[in-house]
Amino acid sequence: MSPLREPTDHARRTLPIASGAVVRRHVGVLLRDHRRALLWVLLWHLLAAVAGLAGPWVIGQVVGAVTTGAATVTSIDALVGLLAAALAAETATTWVARRSSLVLSEEVFARLREDFVGSAVRLPLSTVERAGTGDLLARTTNDVDAISYVIRFGIPTVVVSVTTVLVTGVATVVASPLAALPLLLTPLVWVLPTRRYLRLAGPGYLWEHATYARLNGVAAETVEGAATVDALGLQGERGDRFAEALRESHDAERYTVGLRLRWFPWLELGFFAPVAGALLWGGWLAWEGVVPVATATAVVLYVQRLLDPLGELVGLLDEIQFAATSMSRILGVAEVPADRVATGAVPSGDRLEVDSVRYAYREGQDVLHGVSLDLRPGERLAVVGPSGAGKSTLGRLMAGVDGPRTGRITVGGVPLVDLELDELRGQVALVTQEHHVFVGTLADNLRLPRPQASEDQLREALDAVDALDWALRLPQGLATRVGSGGHRLTEAQAQQVALARLVLADPHTLVLDEATSLLDPRAARHLERSLAAVLTGRTVVAIAHRLHTAHDADRVAVVADGRVRELGPHEELIAADGDYAALWRSWRDEG
Repeated sequence: MSPLREPTDHARRTLPIASGAVVRRHVGVLLRDHRRALLWVLLWHLLAAVAGLAGPWVIGQVVGAVTTGAATVTSIDALVGLLAAALAAETATTWVARRSSLVLSEEVFARLREDFVGSAVRLPLSTVERAGTGDLLARTTNDVDAISYVIRFGIPTVVVSVTTVLVTGVATVVASPLAALPLLLTPLVWVLPTRRYLRLAGPGYLWEHATYARLNGVAAETVEGAATVDALGLQGERGDRFAEALRESHDAERYTVGLRLRWFPWLELGFFAPVAGALLWGGWLAWEGVVPVATATAVVLYVQRLLDPLGELVGLLDEIQFAATSMSRILGVAEVPADRVATGAVPSGDRLEVDSVRYAYREGQDVLHGVSLDLRPGERLAVVGPSGAGKSTLGRLMAGVDGPRTGRITVGGVPLVDLELDELRGQVALVTQEHHVFVGTLADNLRLPRPQASEDQLREALDAVDALDWALRLPQGLATRVGSGGHRLTEAQAQQVALARLVLADPHTLVLDEATSLLDPRAARHLERSLAAVLTGRTVVAIAHRLHTAHDADRVAVVADGRVRELGPHEELIAADGDYAALWRSWRDEG
């Protein structure tokens, strides 16, 4: 199966792939920024390669002296002493050179990793959601690992091998241009098969990487939605989808392995043909008296000395090709365009308005149909409705995560998508049922929205969400390390930390998308009442499936099939005996 069609199918991904020119330019920038260290590495490897030339020359001199009968104990001892000194010098300079290469590689990889993480955290949230978890996860894990190996171990090997090959090749030609002619056999054997491999390997590895992303995505979605899969009996469907992704990944890997298997025999031939040629050709030249035996011997040993570094270079060529594809995917993250262009307009007030909004995840399939809402500053609006009605989508739009397909959502008369992200988050904040505890202290986690917050402010925020008591009981209080490898917070505690960050962020409008869903009903109700006291005067949009939230709200919006079916206070909607009243009775009876 050819990959030339398959990558085209996978190319319809949200996250782009950088071009070869971008990859080369970025590598050039990395090397230029570390040019002093690179020059020192090259110098040490050059000294090691020059020291290594003494061995073949000394052996050639010994063979020549013995063959001509000019050998004496004194001359042989001198040559052996020179050989020992050369080996010691080569060992010492090689150790220093390799150590310098490893240090340089770690510095380059650290810079690349920091650049990638910086690009990833700046991705627009709307882009991340559309891309799904698979593609970004594959770039963060598989691609970073591939580049890590090549940078940490490939760069030192490439520098050593290239330096050794160049210095040894020059020494061979200097020793005898005529005897060095078999060196031409290597490029003659390699050029056509290698050109073919490089032409086909790029698309092949792009296909392979794309299948990894799909496989990761299917696996992650299945695990995350395990309860839903089990409840709806979708095990067979999810299994078939995973098997299909696995088959495609198998086909991609089989294709790239096939390329390597057809290429490697030519490489082997290119390795040994020059050695055999140098031995036969040099022997004939020495037999005919065209070159001295010592020179012919040295040339054969020089050519043989080229095998190891050439083998390492060729062995790395496949890894480098694979890593270059990974690099293009990693650098592609930085090419994601911004999902908004700030106009510099300044909101004139805190009023949030939704005007005839339509939105579609897929072209031609709207999930919101002409929704309009006008929120008064300080109002608490509850958005309720059945699952899949569009409540969370409406919440994302009202928080400015994405823009509507048509219509407008404004704050103070300015469309949310016209605001800089920092300005937007100072106006409206979104808190969902998804949350994350980062590695670090509890205080570090709380200070994410306000790095300069004092400990008193942290305590006030925790107290506002009814989390201060358990926080102070942690082993080191707010200085306790949490997250992976640290103190494990419960789901409810982690959610309270997220809500405490919200208090510290201090926006005038809050969109809570089932933000207390992981707490038991009594704790959730207590927490929401505490939040209501703290957030007096702010506009709150609460999207929830527990209708006690609606009971406490100023108004309730009932969303069904992407439309606002009912809007009004709790008592009025109950009296109207419509959709909301039916939801209320059902929820109350279940409770």
